Amino acid sequence: MKRPRIFYCILKSWILSLIFALTSPGLSAQEKTDGWLEQLIRTKASPLLLHVLNHPDSFQYQVIYTEINRDKNNIPHFKNHYLHMDPERYHNPASTVKLPTALVALEKINRLRKPGLDIFTTMLTDSSYSAQSPVYRDTSSATGFPSIANYLKKIFLVSDNDAYNRLYEFDGQDELNESLWKKGYKHTRIVRRFVTMNEDENRHTNAISFVNGKDTICKQPAHTGNTVFDYSKQVLVGKAYYNRYDSLIQAPMDFTRHNQLPLEDLQQMLQSVLFPQSVPQQKRFAIAAGDRKFLLQYLSEYPFESDHPRYDTAEFFSSYCKFFLYKSERKTPPSNIRIFNKPGWSYGYLTDAAYIVDFATGTELMLSALIYVNRDQVLNDDRYEYKEIGYPFFKEIGEILFEHDRNRKRPVKPDLSEFRFTYQKTK
Repeated sequence: MKRPRIFYCILKSWILSLIFALTSPGLSAQEKTDGWLEQLIRTKASPLLLHVLNHPDSFQYQVIYTEINRDKNNIPHFKNHYLHMDPERYHNPASTVKLPTALVALEKINRLRKPGLDIFTTMLTDSSYSAQSPVYRDTSSATGFPSIANYLKKIFLVSDNDAYNRLYEFDGQDELNESLWKKGYKHTRIVRRFVTMNEDENRHTNAISFVNGKDTICKQPAHTGNTVFDYSKQVLVGKAYYNRYDSLIQAPMDFTRHNQLPLEDLQQMLQSVLFPQSVPQQKRFAIAAGDRKFLLQYLSEYPFESDHPRYDTAEFFSSYCKFFLYKSERKTPPSNIRIFNKPGWSYGYLTDAAYIVDFATGTELMLSALIYVNRDQVLNDDRYEYKEIGYPFFKEIGEILFEHDRNRKRPVKPDLSEFRFTYQKTK
């Protein structure tokens, strides 16, 4: 039986597509790329950005652009577009793990529901195991004492590592991970503080007390994590690295037992706190309304707008934690634009997940991206191309997609009043 010509055309097209998928560098069964998004970015890209786009294996970049359209009731609807998005390809999440750690802490404080216990209650951390350290005072806070609220401020204003460590200890390794897995974030794994500790020490978390003056409101005993993690997939990065003793090791660095947070999970976590009703009930974090409002303020606040803690703005400039649009030029965004985000940077990896709002034009979009910039493939040598390639990548991707989103037609102009906050100017 003679096959119709169209049959052979379809077969040929399918075979060519299969060959392309199997031979293209960096592609995997999990990778998602929208041709439309790639074409949009390439059309507007500078030579530097085109160089990055042309080398997906070297730079390991991933991008998620999310259109947000409101209906007549101001309910947002989301449409994601992807560029080399691959949850199976490891990247070091660095400080982005601070977002889920903070969300689980807020959920836990809400669940405890003890009289006199909230995010502003004094939180005293003891030392219960090797390599642990206590915290009884915090001179950066208005009260002079540590609290979950002040740790949250530090995390989102300047990505403070010790503040993250203290919330990791409050969560406990078991509860932190099991809570995220129950919400569907199966590929996320948070098993390390940001301080030198071995695997056993990271499983142990400190005893904690919440107090009001001399009265103890709540005590949490020291805890040892028992969760079994899947480390079956070995992850090796680079060709050499410096260890903690500054010795050069001529072998790839092993990230098999490090933290893990796929870019799409990170964006969904951010979306779940910005727009709780937009995600399934299972994926939401049970956070008190006042705590959510507090969180949104500090996701979008700049260091110079904070009195407690107060920061040296020469070091912690306005766009210190705002990779998209402004970081590479150390600029303060105009007053009509706010960025609600959580970035991370370490080992040559740069990551940011953001919700960007322009109150003047009614523009809103979500944008997440990551890139790896380590030309010499040596880790821990502090010779990463953050300034030369990484930050300009985020600036330009942000500019291209922000401009596109601002100019596209929306069915309904959004009411963005929920995201307006009063920020204290201390500069």
